[in-house]
Amino acid sequence: MPSKKALIRRPSPRLAEGLVTHLQRTPVDTGLAARQWEAYVAALDSHGWETFEVEPADDCPDSVFVEDAVVVFRNVALIARPGARSRRGETTGVEEAVGRLGCSVNWVWEPGTLEGGDVLKIGDTIYVGRGGRTDAEGVRQLRAVFEPLGARVVSVPVAKVLHLKSAVTALPDGTVIGYEPLVDSPSLFPRFLPVPEEAGAHVVLLGGSKLLMSASAPRSAELFADLGFDPVPVDISEFEKLEGCVTCLSVRLRELYA
Repeated sequence: MPSKKALIRRPSPRLAEGLVTHLQRTPVDTGLAARQWEAYVAALDSHGWETFEVEPADDCPDSVFVEDAVVVFRNVALIARPGARSRRGETTGVEEAVGRLGCSVNWVWEPGTLEGGDVLKIGDTIYVGRGGRTDAEGVRQLRAVFEPLGARVVSVPVAKVLHLKSAVTALPDGTVIGYEPLVDSPSLFPRFLPVPEEAGAHVVLLGGSKLLMSASAPRSAELFADLGFDPVPVDISEFEKLEGCVTCLSVRLRELYA
């Protein structure tokens, strides 16, 4: 059984300056955010994930959202080219980290843009959100890297949220979950389950039936429990103010669904 590894990155002291696209800006408590991040990492550690801390990028306010900097499939890493120019300095440390872990490294080149939060992997199918941060050329380059490895790449329109995984993620059986008012095209997914809260659309598969999810979605947690899953809630309120969620705070490696 392959080991479970996760890349994480400590919040920048400038976290409160992070980009906000679809939400009204509200004050961020950076001290509380640091404690919430520690608790998030502890949840990964306690469920058998070996965490690797990427070198901090203190001058990049959004760098804690480390998932946006890379996409990994079958031990091949594609270094992103963020659609937000202010985030392009985040990729260097992530490139070094995946290289140390033995990944083969590829890059998204200009003029393409791609952010990892727009990529949802379900088995060998890779859904890619095409919207504000990821463009058609970024999707084309991702397809060129991963289709030869056996991936099936499906482009999905994203207009109502920041990233595809701001709207949907997947349960261990491959069912896509999402808060339906924010999902542009639910019919693109073979199995779609609506959840009652926006924050309930985001889960990290910890292994077995355990789902890491935001504590701000108790009704969704109850739904998942009724389906036989075991929710593991974490408080990430300060990151949610910046359109962050449980998926974007780590890069899970060697995981079937990410």
